[in-house]
Amino acid sequence: MTTVSIDADIKAKWPQGHSSYSPGSPEELAIIGIDLLVKELGTQAAQTFITQVLAKYPADYMGATETE
Repeated sequence: MTTVSIDADIKAKWPQGHSSYSPGSPEELAIIGIDLLVKELGTQAAQTFITQVLAKYPADYMGATETE
């Protein structure tokens, strides 16, 4: 399995406030993205969007490998 490191500084602003994030891994980036998606679209629309993304991959997809 490939190790991915992320160096990002995310600043999100919306009428109710703002947040800053500094994810260090794909997992942390995904959690931040999903959190922002739910805040923007609501739970049902976010779930629909995520389902569409996951539908692109087979259920047993094992992620990127060193040779990809």
